[in-house]
Amino acid sequence: MPSVRDLRDRLRSLKNTQQITKAMKQVAAAKIRRAELARKQARPYAETLAEMLDELIGSVSHVDHPFMKPGRSGAPAGVVLIAADKGLCGAFNSHLARMAELLHKEHPDARFYTVGTKARNAVRRFGVADHPTWLLGSPSKLGVARDVAQRVSDDFSQGTISEIVLISAKLISMLSQRPEKRRLVPIVPGDFHAAAAQPSAAGPKGSLEFVPSPQFVLSRLLPKYLEFTFFLAMLETDAAFFAAQLLAMNNATENASKLIDELTIQMNNARQAAITKELLEIVAGAEALNHT
Repeated sequence: MPSVRDLRDRLRSLKNTQQITKAMKQVAAAKIRRAELARKQARPYAETLAEMLDELIGSVSHVDHPFMKPGRSGAPAGVVLIAADKGLCGAFNSHLARMAELLHKEHPDARFYTVGTKARNAVRRFGVADHPTWLLGSPSKLGVARDVAQRVSDDFSQGTISEIVLISAKLISMLSQRPEKRRLVPIVPGDFHAAAAQPSAAGPKGSLEFVPSPQFVLSRLLPKYLEFTFFLAMLETDAAFFAAQLLAMNNATENASKLIDELTIQMNNARQAAITKELLEIVAGAEALNHT
């Protein structure tokens, strides 16, 4: 049975850990509000862009753009994996890494592009040591999204990869986050229809005139679509990470409280047992003196 001193040390360590998890919970709660606000502010632009692209694709017969053509036959798939830079968020990063691992098993020659330290480490465990990588927590997420979009666009246009697949987190609610896999390029008619039909995009629509031509406008909007898709996925992953961390730290704080209560009872029992033992030794010593 542990001594009172051992139990007291464990109790002190648990209380220190509980203070850390409580502080991280408060930090995550503050950061998720900012991340959720940034995600909501970016959503209308994404829906309007999808609506415009859907209308443009439906109004033109042919667009001479690499994104609208099939990738080079025999080339590997290009996979953009977005995960968090840090841990202590439950199984959040593990679920994203698991989806990427399953895709890697199906396509061992897939070329990876990672955003986030945990995504980079996961891909390295697959045996892919040298690959383009960026940090999710960079000061300018839009700058990172532009770099990623430019890199994968160049590789797709040059035939290095045959398609562009995105794996990122989707925030369902504060208690639920799940990994999501989407093929972004090549684009086929109808890819933007679901996003353009969101309730926020509903309402009266006027006729649009595109200058100099719908084909020209579409060829300029498609790179912006890819760039902003990555930017929105980074914001979504950021918000989902803080939600997962908030839940994990809340559970850790509650578990620490339960362990503290259990250890307090054990320590009190051990202290009472030690006091009882000392009293018995004193009584036994007094009885021995009386008999002498």
